[in-house]
Amino acid sequence: MDITISNVIIEEGADNYKQTEVILRKLENVPIKRVEKNYPNKKDISVNMDKETLRLIDFKGEFFKPCPGTKGYICCGYHILNTGTNCPFNCSYCILQVYFNQPSLRVFVNLEHELDTVGHFLDLNHKKLFRIGTGEFTDSLALDHVTDWSKTLTRFVNAHKNVVLELKTKTDNINGLFSSSYRERIVVSWSMNSIAISAKEEHGATSIIKRLKAAKRCQEEGYIISFHFDPLIYFKDWKNGYLKTIELIDKYINLKKVIWISMGCIRYIPALKFIIRKRHHDTHILDGEFITGLDGKMRYFKPIRIEMYSFMKEFLDKLENNLGLYLCMESPEIWLKSFGWSPENSNGLSDYLNKRVNKLYKTNY
Repeated sequence: MDITISNVIIEEGADNYKQTEVILRKLENVPIKRVEKNYPNKKDISVNMDKETLRLIDFKGEFFKPCPGTKGYICCGYHILNTGTNCPFNCSYCILQVYFNQPSLRVFVNLEHELDTVGHFLDLNHKKLFRIGTGEFTDSLALDHVTDWSKTLTRFVNAHKNVVLELKTKTDNINGLFSSSYRERIVVSWSMNSIAISAKEEHGATSIIKRLKAAKRCQEEGYIISFHFDPLIYFKDWKNGYLKTIELIDKYINLKKVIWISMGCIRYIPALKFIIRKRHHDTHILDGEFITGLDGKMRYFKPIRIEMYSFMKEFLDKLENNLGLYLCMESPEIWLKSFGWSPENSNGLSDYLNKRVNKLYKTNY
């Protein structure tokens, strides 16, 4: 993994937190600029997203909230913990290209201060299991060598027994995890794809082989892991491409220590198409026909999605018959036709995943 931080911007108020000091010690030779809050307020990032600037922010928005899901589709019911926004990688399909209109890698340095509030809420709801992820608006581990969030968050999870934290990444930046003494209820998760799609569309991200080697090391260190095939991309040789990745998973990974594997075909809001065409001239991810889904996002036709999910399930089941496979943001109809069963609704899928937690971590929720 090769991430370059060329500049640090410290917004007004960010100097008040210990995390800023931690980061600056690790970037002591990087130029620093202090600015007023939200300066510049907006910028055209359709071409340049300024991925070499780290912006330290005293964030005043929501740190903890349920995943909003999407109308008409089944959601897994997890919660989002915001550590920052934007990502150092340049994946052609990334929703963050259109979701935020602010540039640079943004780190919320007041996170640790706000964790007390989050922890209080979790303790008030101690009978409920919370599956929490930090990879919704950024890569969970790409900047961990700078932020040390893994140490902070694993310690936080250890103090709240009704929490499972999933750290989702496209990197092999895992050394920070190994410096923590906590392993319980920490899921280290990798976004996966075919080697061809990863090489052509996931610019700057760690290779599939290196991700799997990192996953193997995490298992050896006592971590439970997971994988997310999202987005699945339809291309000429997609079956052989994804089968090769499945075979590599079998080669490197102890499948009995995998908590779940999700799948989701590419989907995007219409506004993203223009940005993809402008920023990624040689991409083929928009080839083929798309339809407008119930949530207003562009999706493959149902038969294509069903074919891809059925294929993935068939070959993953051959490796291990209980891998916690599930679909991300799909309808009960697609579940039934692809998997032969459906959780029926978001509560059903949440219960299914909670049972996976109970099985692998010996909890009782």
